[in-house]
Amino acid sequence: MPLCVLGAALLLSGLSAAAAQGTCSGVAPAPPRRGAWVSLTSAGGRGDGRTLNTAAFARAVARIERRRGARGGTLLYVPPGVWLTGPFNLTSHMTLFLARGAVIRATQDTSNWPLIHPLPSYGRGRELPGGRYMSFIQGNGLQDVFITGENGTIDGQGSVWWDMWKKRTLPFTRPHLLELMSSTDGTISNLVFQDSPFWNIHPVYCSNIVITNVTVLAPHDSPNTDGIDLDSSSNVCIEDSYISTGDDLISIKSGWDEYGISFGRPSSGITIRRITGSGPFAGFAIGSETSGGVENVQVEHLNLFNMGVGIHIKTNSGRGGFIRNITVSEVTLDGARYGVRISGDVGGHPDASYNPNVLPVVDSVTIKNVWGQNIRQAGLIRGIRNSVFSHICLSNVKFHGAASIGPWKCRAVSGGALDVQPSPCTELTSTSGTGFCSG
Repeated sequence: MPLCVLGAALLLSGLSAAAAQGTCSGVAPAPPRRGAWVSLTSAGGRGDGRTLNTAAFARAVARIERRRGARGGTLLYVPPGVWLTGPFNLTSHMTLFLARGAVIRATQDTSNWPLIHPLPSYGRGRELPGGRYMSFIQGNGLQDVFITGENGTIDGQGSVWWDMWKKRTLPFTRPHLLELMSSTDGTISNLVFQDSPFWNIHPVYCSNIVITNVTVLAPHDSPNTDGIDLDSSSNVCIEDSYISTGDDLISIKSGWDEYGISFGRPSSGITIRRITGSGPFAGFAIGSETSGGVENVQVEHLNLFNMGVGIHIKTNSGRGGFIRNITVSEVTLDGARYGVRISGDVGGHPDASYNPNVLPVVDSVTIKNVWGQNIRQAGLIRGIRNSVFSHICLSNVKFHGAASIGPWKCRAVSGGALDVQPSPCTELTSTSGTGFCSG
């Protein structure tokens, strides 16, 4: 690898994450300039689109692990080319850097794809009982890891997995494209993620994570290809990204029924801003797996088009947990079945052991400065009879339809509504004391 290319790679990896640090201040530390580097070609890789590079990635990561004493860690440089590979693991104190024109492409031979344990907060695979397939790129228990580049591509070639799901021949839960688990101080930036087998980017049990300047793509008919799913993670910033997938663009989760309640790790301290995208489900979602709780979330400046739902907060009886202190603001929505849905009857259960009497608490949700056109139904806010959704605030929320737009529908909810079109439901307008909603 020429020294000028190496220098550019080192510089760019630093600039990518440093740029994220400048706007996500206080979330993840600025990356150190890596003191060593490994090129995938030096580990025996071939970027011809045909050679399987699984062993080359494993060798390169093993070299980085052996160099843990290197000052600032080590950069793994993936040159231009198409690097076909099976799933592989990352390690701490490393940067995975994709040069411009580099594509890390998943093999479609799923016969030897490794199985791993289910997440303890889910108790089983999300789709099927038992374990789950390892994510295409996996990191577990890491610190100081950066996945970045010059807009290189991580391609999951997910169609083979989608076909198994559609034909009901899938033996275990599909793999994510990228999963960071129980990890801290990481940045994902300046990359394209496409055609994930299942959820695209999945930080779970993580803290101090920045996701910035990413593009996430999958066909709108690809099943469950959520763009970014934050799961039982804290101190996370997502910004300046484009997402167009087959499910929710961004969703916040925290475990599934009795398993999530027992694990007890909430998602908290989350900032999401300047996101553009489209898809058949929600632009921004919370849930429905929220048994560990979700709190202190700030979402702003979303530009969404051709959505199923603009903003969707969803939970169910038996979930337990809480959803509280959520603010969503400055949203433009062009085309949706629903502008807003806050629902207490969404999502299935992992098994028959959940307790239907364990009810979630939904409190202090503010949705303000939202404008939408070509909206079919303004919104639905449906709480739970024995757990009324409280302090729900709609402020300056205006939806328009091509013809007459469906009205707001509410039940088991209290809160306030100020300057809302079409006219808000009486459950909000008749609530006494709307001072909490005037800020």
